[in-house]
Amino acid sequence: MECPHLSSSVCIAPDSAKFPNGSPSSWCCSVCRSNKSPWVCLTCSSVHCGRYVNGHAKKHYEDAQIPLLNHKRSEKQEKAQHTVCMDCSSYSTYCYRCDDFVVNDTKLGLVQKVREHLQNLENSAFTADRHRKRKLLENSSLNSKLLKVNGSTAAICATGLRNLGNTCFMNAILQSLSNIEQFCCYFKELPAVELRNGKTAGRRTYHTRSQGDSNVSLVEEFRKTLCALWQGSQTAFSPESLFYVVWKIMPNFRNGASTVVTTIFGGILQNEVNCLICGTESRKFDPFLDLSLDIPSQFRSKRSKNQENGPVCSLRDCLRSFTDLEELDETELYMCHKCKKKQKSTKKFWIQKLPKALCLHLKRFHWTAYLRNKVDTYVQFPLRGLDMKCYLLEPENSGPDSCLYDLAAVVVHHGSGVGSGHYTAYAVHEGRWFHFNDSTVTVTDEETVGKAKAYILFYVERQARAGADKL
Repeated sequence: MECPHLSSSVCIAPDSAKFPNGSPSSWCCSVCRSNKSPWVCLTCSSVHCGRYVNGHAKKHYEDAQIPLLNHKRSEKQEKAQHTVCMDCSSYSTYCYRCDDFVVNDTKLGLVQKVREHLQNLENSAFTADRHRKRKLLENSSLNSKLLKVNGSTAAICATGLRNLGNTCFMNAILQSLSNIEQFCCYFKELPAVELRNGKTAGRRTYHTRSQGDSNVSLVEEFRKTLCALWQGSQTAFSPESLFYVVWKIMPNFRNGASTVVTTIFGGILQNEVNCLICGTESRKFDPFLDLSLDIPSQFRSKRSKNQENGPVCSLRDCLRSFTDLEELDETELYMCHKCKKKQKSTKKFWIQKLPKALCLHLKRFHWTAYLRNKVDTYVQFPLRGLDMKCYLLEPENSGPDSCLYDLAAVVVHHGSGVGSGHYTAYAVHEGRWFHFNDSTVTVTDEETVGKAKAYILFYVERQARAGADKL
């Protein structure tokens, strides 16, 4: 967005000597000394941690506003607002007053000059410290990747994904998919693409973004990304090649043919519409890869699990709202073929076929004629044993456990804006839960996962988890 506060907030010299030593991506918060997600204030050059660590960058901005509120604003105070800061890793710029990322610059181009200076500092520090870091990594990588599990020591082999600039949603989805076992195993077991002509004949090589068929490149880059996520590397993997291929062939995506995606995530809905005038019933079968669920309006004021006013919204409430009989309003009149005109009608969804992996999308962004906002309601969801039998068209034809699903991954949106914020993911791997925040991966527990305000939920059919069906 175009920020109007840059001229009053960007006050530091691009090559300011006030910057800390070392690489910007490793700078420590001046309050808590954390080196995760450092942000530099473009007013005073102080460094603080982001809102998803301990939030000291935001608190720095809020504290700076207190004198402006309690005293008459002087010209000096007006100019020093500490409103705009820059991510020391991705170099993206954020304004707290606008509550959004910034795309414009000052008339003198100070933001870009600071960005280039931080990049130069990062490159210089990397060159100077390369050998030292390599030695430290060799000595500390094992210790930093160890975790006590049931009294024994086990290695953490999870790898983060670099943020390429507002790619946190893609990263969260990739980490989630890497923990859908049937799905990721299909790709990880594919052989690397081989080129058998010219100088590369007889050699096993990877198909990269610069070669041949775009569809083959997409599969290969996706395969390489999934393989990289659980190889135990301490350095975050960059999905740049995958991002480039997806961006390049995006217009070519179609779901007309059967693929591994439709095989694992594909289900079928039955849509029943009944004319309220003549009673004519119309049935239509629609394939789906995910179900988008409304959060019922009566729960939208409840923002936390422990809030006392009223019952907690559950995932079952959202599913029930999706499948309940609904009378269509005047803007959705049904064209009745018997009455030969549009009539009032009712609509109901049934699930005719459940997928192996069930993707549930909670509609957290609400649009009205004049307002776009986020539905921040906490929705309670089960980590195990989600029973989908009561939503089936013919539940009597399903086995006792064929409709039970266990949670595999959760994608969470942090922030209040529709076009801003940040995405992270929780996923379970070999019985342990991990939190994926771009390049940072941490071990977490079921209690923390259960408190998350889910945006997308990935469930896996229990039979599929137990017995690895062949595709």
